[in-house]
Amino acid sequence: MLRSKQPAVAVEVYPVNASTLRLLWTVVDETQTSTLVQVADAELVQQLLWQLKNKIWLTSEETNTISAYLSSRVPLIRDLALARLA
Repeated sequence: MLRSKQPAVAVEVYPVNASTLRLLWTVVDETQTSTLVQVADAELVQQLLWQLKNKIWLTSEETNTISAYLSSRVPLIRDLALARLA
């Protein structure tokens, strides 16, 4: 069975400064391991984004960019969380 190819969706990516990224990874580090490992991918991204937004103000463009960044880093975040348990 052949699948129809979905058209690529262009997403405009805005730069995020280094201090925001450092703070984001601090948020990841401060988040409970059980949360990082057990929640669904989309929920994890939303929780981390919510925690970051409680620390700093983000534009809608930054929010979208960081959300995409987090989504692409979920496997790494989970691997780091599992390493805490070892």
